[in-house]
Order: sequence, then structure tokens, then C-alpha cells
Amino acid sequence: MTVSIIVAFITGVLGPLLVLFIKNKLEKKVEKPDMVLETLKVSELVMTKLDHIKDEFKADRVWVAQFHNGGNFYPTGKSMAKFSIIYESVAPSVSSIQGNFHNIPVNLFSRSINQLLEHDRIEISDFKDETIATYGLKYIAEDTGCKSGYLFAIKCIEGRFIGMLGIDYTKKKIKLNDEVITSLLVQSTSIGGVLMNHLEQ
Repeated sequence: MTVSIIVAFITGVLGPLLVLFIKNKLEKKVEKPDMVLETLKVSELVMTKLDHIKDEFKADRVWVAQFHNGGNFYPTGKSMAKFSIIYESVAPSVSSIQGNFHNIPVNLFSRSINQLLEHDRIEISDFKDETIATYGLKYIAEDTGCKSGYLFAIKCIEGRFIGMLGIDYTKKKIKLNDEVITSLLVQSTSIGGVLMNHLEQ
């Protein structure tokens, strides 16, 4: 009888405790990634790409904006679609625009964002040329000193539109050729991969 009590005690009490102990040990080994550390790694990757783009294509300002929600409409409670410039690389003596573009409602730039959604890019080699469509961006170019600007849709593998890559020329007008445009489309896809990998963790 003493043996059966000991066996019952081991299987009934110590067994579940042992299972919990092993489970806790295994869960600690598979820790969730540190959010701050992951954000810093992604930031470093994106900034390296932006610096490379700025240097390779002799741009004055290169930036990435991402879409996010930003509050709710009253009284429906529906989420507002907004965007913010999250990453930016600027050449010496070129002003930053990152601080001016936070929590911007998407509807304020509906013409340009629709163009990016449908055609993946906007090419404006000269903001002062009246024959070139600027999609409502001309006044922004004047405020930010941009003479030529190129925007590229950042999409994830599934095709969702998650952000924009912007290339600004502030010192002189620049017309990029088709080969460069294709290269920048590839760069925007690469940035999309980095951002989506981070967002899915």
C-alpha cells in the first residue's frame, strides 16, 4: 500500500509539476524577439539602403514613408489611414522634411497616392514644367525646395501597398533614365521586404 501511495503521489502531483517545469524551460529558450532591438536592426538596414541610394543616384534627399492608422473618425469609429516619413537620409546642407510629415491623412494626397497604387511610380523631372503631371505635389515641392522628385510604391510580396520611397533633387533638376527608374523600383521592393519582415515579427 505504501508503494501504491508513493506511485500515485509521483504521477498525480510530481508528474504535472515536472511537465510544467519542462514546458517553462522550453518556452524561455524560444523567447520573443526584443521589440526595440528588432526596430533598431530594421532601422539600420533601411538607413543603409537609403544612404546607398542617395550616393549611387546622387540624390539630395531620400526618404521612406509608411502607412499606419491614426485615430478614429467620429462618430463611426472607423480607423483613419495616415502616413509618416519614418526614415530619411539627406545630403549635407539639404533640409530634412521628416519632421513635417507625421500622421498625415492619406486623403490629403489622394491623387499622388492613387497614382502610386496603380502605376508604382511618379516621375517629376521638373516641378516647374507645366507639361509634367505633378499629382498635387507641386506646392510641397516648393515648400521643401525640391526641383525634381521621384516616388516609388513600396509593396509587400502579396502586393499590399505599405509605403513610399521618395527621391528628391533640391540643387538642380535631374531626369532619371529608364534603367535608373527600374533600379529604384527594385530598391523599393527590397525595402518592402525588410519592412514586412519586421512587421510580421
